[in-house]
Parts: sequence; C-alpha cells; structure tokens
Amino acid sequence: MNRTEFVTATAIILFLFFCLGWFACWLWMRLSRVSRADIGEIDRMAQELHEAEEARDRAVSYIETREAELTNRLTQAEAELDAAMDGLRLARRETEELRTRIGR
Repeated sequence: MNRTEFVTATAIILFLFFCLGWFACWLWMRLSRVSRADIGEIDRMAQELHEAEEARDRAVSYIETREAELTNRLTQAEAELDAAMDGLRLARRETEELRTRIGR
C-alpha cells in the first residue's frame, strides 16, 4: 500500500465515520424531539407549580401573621396574670395585716 492509497483509504474511513456521526445526531434529534402536546403539558405543569408556590407563600404569610398575633395575645395574658398575681399578693398581705390587728 503506497502513500496515495493510504491517504485515500483514510479519507474514505473518516468520511464514513462523519456520515455515521451525522446520521446518529439526526436520529437522536428526531427521537428526542418534544411534541406540541408535551410542550402544552410542560406549560400546564409550570403554571400549576407557579400557583402552588403562590399558595405556599400565602400560607407562610398567614402563619407568620397568626404567630405574631398569638404571641402578642400570650404576652398580654402573661402581663394580666402578673398584674392579677401582684394584686392577689397585695390583698393577702393586707388580709394578714388586718388579721394581726384584729388579733391584738
């Protein structure tokens, strides 16, 4: 095999591999092409995901608002309880003082 035959054989082999690669790429693109129905399904799923995210954001916002409200009510209830306990303590002290005065 001389040099010219070798170059020719190599060129033919490379061309055949090029054609095989091109055919494989064309076949892959043909088989993996997305149909219009699939695009519509993807759009519908994207819309549902967007709506679900908005619902989640609204729920988180509601929970945060409700938590702040309940924390505020708990703080107020604790303050009222402390005031009631102070008043009760004062009343008991006054009662004990009156008992000791009456007892004398």
